[in-house]
Amino acid sequence: MGLDKKIVLASGNKGKVREFVTMFNDLGLNIVPQTELGVGDVPETGTTFVENAIIKARHAAEITGMPAIADDSGIEVDYLNGAPGIYSARYSTLEGSKDYGTGDTDKNNNLKLLDELKDVDDEALRTARYQCILVYMRHAADPTPIICQAAWEGIIMKEQVGNNGFGYDPLFWLPEYSMSSAQLDPAEKNRISHRGKALRLLHNELTRLYEAQAST
Repeated sequence: MGLDKKIVLASGNKGKVREFVTMFNDLGLNIVPQTELGVGDVPETGTTFVENAIIKARHAAEITGMPAIADDSGIEVDYLNGAPGIYSARYSTLEGSKDYGTGDTDKNNNLKLLDELKDVDDEALRTARYQCILVYMRHAADPTPIICQAAWEGIIMKEQVGNNGFGYDPLFWLPEYSMSSAQLDPAEKNRISHRGKALRLLHNELTRLYEAQAST
């Protein structure tokens, strides 16, 4: 089967779309967000980042008939046995969570994480990492999707610092930079982040695919 260079991205997030378009521009790929193709969100019923990324990619591929890329990402805190994990984006809305009342989901999530770690003073116990899983499926029934995974290590701070980024960035301390992820220059963040590293891995895999196709 020939490889189609028009690929649906299982997201409508404009920031993600820009990242993917920029990363794969040299391969001549036409990355189209699923929202432009009438594809809605699908329930993320998996128990791992990998399962949820596959669910999203398969859903987009099935509806559009196109190859698809999807990602699933979040933050894991070692003291919390990997939580929030796959629930990172909706951590403060999980059953049993208190109402932080800010109306800002990112801010509420950060406040809940601070609450969960409020009695943990030892920095060595506040270690965490961002995880990103990227999945490429040639079609909805692809039995061997390409799966790329990358992590970004850090420490959860005791207060929010910085105005860049999103999600848990204001709490994610990077010892080697002596600043939070939310204080990083956006270009530098994209270079060293979990998603940036996973994107480069996927770029390498797709490059090999298209080069192999061109040589046959």
